[in-house]
Amino acid sequence: MASAFSRCFRWIFSRQTAPSSCVSAQNHRAIPSPWFAAVMALRTSAPLRSAGPKRKKKISTQVLALRRQRMQKRLRKMQKIATEFIPIEDFIAPVKILDERARPESKLSFEQSEERALLLKEWSNYKKAQHRAEKEMIKNALEAQREALEELKIESQELYLEALKPDLTLFPFTHQGPAHTPPKPTHDGPDGKYNDITLVYTQ
Repeated sequence: MASAFSRCFRWIFSRQTAPSSCVSAQNHRAIPSPWFAAVMALRTSAPLRSAGPKRKKKISTQVLALRRQRMQKRLRKMQKIATEFIPIEDFIAPVKILDERARPESKLSFEQSEERALLLKEWSNYKKAQHRAEKEMIKNALEAQREALEELKIESQELYLEALKPDLTLFPFTHQGPAHTPPKPTHDGPDGKYNDITLVYTQ
């Protein structure tokens, strides 16, 4: 179709320019017009038939409300599902260790169980008496110390004040403070070299 249109266009231009394009000479030869070369160079391209950009469809408010309702229903279903916690390997004992260290249950006779119960009662009574004796001894020592200080206060105020001072030689303890500067509170000390074998779980 393009070639036919080009030929038709050239024929029309050649007919219009024919009287003025030819100059008679002695040999009566016709000289073509300069328009003829322009018409010969004329070309047409194939139609692209391209469509313009599509217009966006307007969504009604009812459709938007239905979409929101669907999203809310999905969110409710997700909230009802219980969250799955990631297991901590440190708190789970391997099955191999449980099988190897399992001990058979020993069944005690009636006499042995009664004997153990009596021993437990005797031991609890002994510790109870021991605790009461220690409390009574501490109470008597504090009461004697208080009476002695009151008598010393009456005798001499200077000796009373000296007696109230703590005895540093009772518990020998020596301590040397920091030689340079105190540690920085924001300093994160290294943990040393170790191989991180922590398992990472993803949901």
